[in-house]
Amino acid sequence: MEKNVTSKYRKLHLILRFLEGSKAYFALAVAASLISTLLNALTPQIFRFSIDEVLSGGGGSYLSDNLWILALLIVAVAVGSGIFTYISRTNTAKAGENFAKNLRDALFVHVQKLPMKWHDRNQTGDIIQRCTSDVEVIRGFVVTQLLEVFRTAFLVIISFVMMFSMNVKLSLIVMLFIPVVVVYSTVFYRLIARRFTTADEAEGALSTVVQENATGVRVVRAFGREQFEMERFDEKNDAFAKLWIRLGTLSGLYWGTGDLITGLQVVAVIVFGVMEAVSGAISVGEFIAFATYNSTLVWPIRGLGRILSDMSKAGVSFERVDYIIHAGEEAYGKTCAKAGGKYDISFQHVSFGYEEDKEVLRDISFEIPEGSTFGILGGTGSGKSTIIQLLTRLYEVEEGKGGIYIGGREVKDIPIEELRRSIGMVLQEPFLYSRTIRENIAASVPDATLEEIRYAAKIACIDDSIMSFPDGYDTLVGERGVTLSGGQKQRIAIARMLLRKTPVMVFDDSLSAVDSQTDYQIRHALKEHMRESTVILISHRVTSLMGADKIMVLNQGRIEECGTHGELIRKNGIYRRIYEIQMSRDDRERMEG
Repeated sequence: MEKNVTSKYRKLHLILRFLEGSKAYFALAVAASLISTLLNALTPQIFRFSIDEVLSGGGGSYLSDNLWILALLIVAVAVGSGIFTYISRTNTAKAGENFAKNLRDALFVHVQKLPMKWHDRNQTGDIIQRCTSDVEVIRGFVVTQLLEVFRTAFLVIISFVMMFSMNVKLSLIVMLFIPVVVVYSTVFYRLIARRFTTADEAEGALSTVVQENATGVRVVRAFGREQFEMERFDEKNDAFAKLWIRLGTLSGLYWGTGDLITGLQVVAVIVFGVMEAVSGAISVGEFIAFATYNSTLVWPIRGLGRILSDMSKAGVSFERVDYIIHAGEEAYGKTCAKAGGKYDISFQHVSFGYEEDKEVLRDISFEIPEGSTFGILGGTGSGKSTIIQLLTRLYEVEEGKGGIYIGGREVKDIPIEELRRSIGMVLQEPFLYSRTIRENIAASVPDATLEEIRYAAKIACIDDSIMSFPDGYDTLVGERGVTLSGGQKQRIAIARMLLRKTPVMVFDDSLSAVDSQTDYQIRHALKEHMRESTVILISHRVTSLMGADKIMVLNQGRIEECGTHGELIRKNGIYRRIYEIQMSRDDRERMEG
């Protein structure tokens, strides 16, 4: 019970929080809707008066001779109702769209601050659905279902006040049907809530398949995986369709049974109403007015099932959105001091695993002096990239599992924005936006001049290639950079990082797609123009690391060797064996070429 109360409170808090700036619109929409409902409730009374008083002659000859007055009154009430309905609808739209905008903004901003572990556990397609489809469901609930609840409650109260004033017996008969409809609708609500959860999860899985296929279209085509992808999509699509067919069947059962109940209600009012009219307990005008109120009540109460159905779907969406909103953000540091000053890096007895009992790094300790070039060599899964992810706090080292320091200060005490501004990173698979090359490079420094952009591009050995394009730096890049070669994408990403001129620069196997000559030119240019920066080179290629001040060799999460190229070559260890294998291979390739 306490959990349900807490859940309802959180939903209410979420609504109030994101209605900020739109509460006046929502209040005006509710007020206008209630006034419109009140005006509509007056129409049956005008009919009753017209039949019982005017047409029977009891209302005086003036109204009998001027029925247009009553007709005009009915039109005036209808016009008034229409005006207030218009006011309600327009303000509902304003409140709803502002609410949805606020919620979408908050979700997007919050997702940017969630730790990588959270992103690892959640599929991209599901995150997209929570931030789009689920937001729309909640918006629909706030601006439609919630408003309808207020309107229905007010309509029921007004209608029963009028009905009891005309005939108590018939009013009690109508009241007998209401608990039946409410209980029936509640049962339906509980049945359908679980199925909506499953259907939403299936939709998220379907979205993920589409998203993965769209972003990996080149890989799919290259390996002839079209049929496999179509079968995978068909499987998810089939499961999704079956879930919604079951929901449709359940809804059909609900509406069919509901029609029977409401039909019995109308029949009961007609039969007993005629009997009351024949006995003289109720006038003809009152009977018609009463029947009108009953018909007016049938659909709002009947629609209670639809409202509850939508509420069940909205409840699921609330939970799914709340899951993101209340997910813990990254730890942003204990102090407000900037990460300026010294940039020597130290790992002290660091152990780390992405999963419990599966350590990727085991008691790692090493030093990187400020302004030096440090190379990291290792096979797949040795922990090379993990070191950088810990350094930039994409993942956090657990308490008691060692410490990472920059300039003598533990990284977890450095504000995360300052930490990441101080460390520039280029990944093995760089991400490029569907914009111009100039905009892609300037993404790190939006107000950079073309001269500054070209300077960074020249260091990255990409300026000549860019200038060879017909549109130069204004050349549009396809989605994720598909119009460029792998080496071009990597060098543009390098230029983007160099433009920031960060004190620490990390190349995470980011020279793998360029040839040896270009690799050498980039490293030479870095030494020439970025002398004060600390450079970390991660590579599987020995030639990319030979010029580093120190090279560390990782093997299965442990440091096997550490030293200069000359020192490591003199040892009969992993580094020398890798060097000999790669040099022999390179010699063979040159001979074959």
